[in-house]
Amino acid sequence: MIAVRELSPAQLESTLGRTSPVVKLGIALAWLIGLAFTLEVLPPLVMGGMALAAGISIGRIPGERLGRTLAPLWLAAVGIGLFNMLFSAVNQDPAATELVRLGPFRVTEEAAAAGLGLGLRVVAIAAVGAVFALTTDATRLVDSLVQQAKVPERFAYGALAAYQAIPRFAEDLATLRQARRIRGLRGTWHPRLLLGLLVLAIRHGDRMALAMDARAFGSGPRTSYRDVGWTARDGIITLAAFAVLWVALALGR
Repeated sequence: MIAVRELSPAQLESTLGRTSPVVKLGIALAWLIGLAFTLEVLPPLVMGGMALAAGISIGRIPGERLGRTLAPLWLAAVGIGLFNMLFSAVNQDPAATELVRLGPFRVTEEAAAAGLGLGLRVVAIAAVGAVFALTTDATRLVDSLVQQAKVPERFAYGALAAYQAIPRFAEDLATLRQARRIRGLRGTWHPRLLLGLLVLAIRHGDRMALAMDARAFGSGPRTSYRDVGWTARDGIITLAAFAVLWVALALGR
């Protein structure tokens, strides 16, 4: 079942929850760019660990919920790391130091280090993304993008409407399956369900576009129901995040 999970009041009122979403988005992008330029083991370990610690401590994310969110992503990271370790071209180099032999696979120290580094990068990226998602309200994110980052309202609120429409797909799918059962057809998966979902999505999108046009989105300056401003907290979080990024990359060198 597709669903958009609501954040708890503790998460929304935490230090990270009250930090500007634009600041958190900028930090997340900076960390991801930093991870993209390193293959060492220490930087993703430091950044992933700090992201998890921040999410649990100043983000008030329950450890169980954070673990459930990250479990499939970490399994994917393990698979990516093992695949790159086993099938690395370095394993075919006779001059490379052999670490272990697994059946027909020869694993060298260089390939193991590269696979471990890549897997840890995926783990760190997943941790950063999960902490951002579990401490950021979607509506406040869009308000922050419009007011602080000056993103066009039509685009920002259109993206929010699309995000909030995700749970409706699950309801539409359940309705289509029930309709098939009423007609004596199997309610399991069938390709025609895709066509029905497409038609319903177009109808929902058309109604949403008319509603936004009726409210004159994109026609000029607008007032804001929820004001999102800059605070000293944003500056402290930014400085701390870039300090962690600098230390992690310095350890990698």
